Amino acid sequence: MPQQVSMGATLQCSFGMTPSTLVVLPVNRVRCEGSIAANIMDHVPLVNIMPFGMCTSQANPEVAAATAAAFGTPTPAPCVPATVEPWTPGALTVLLGNQPSLDNVSTCLCTWGGVVTIANPATRETQIP
Repeated sequence: MPQQVSMGATLQCSFGMTPSTLVVLPVNRVRCEGSIAANIMDHVPLVNIMPFGMCTSQANPEVAAATAAAFGTPTPAPCVPATVEPWTPGALTVLLGNQPSLDNVSTCLCTWGGVVTIANPATRETQIP
């Protein structure tokens, strides 16, 4: 059964070079195992989803420019997440702030082609049906 995701969860992007941490603002005022629980709307770049170190996606204009400047040698550029859509699918059976709760099997897509996954939900016991 999927687990509830909360503040401090570890995230990974398929094109990022380092993990990141989920930041959940205390808007919905729901705690889970001591931390603030997340919902699918916690996807805002540089607010909820922090950079993943360096980006390796050639769809990212910064990476493409760095690669062109290196005469075609693939060259990463600093990551700036571009997650404009909410996490999917979320836990449709549990609502936080009138939105589906975020579970550890949900993913979030980056405009540059990366898939953001939850490596560690920052909870141990709270499961979502």
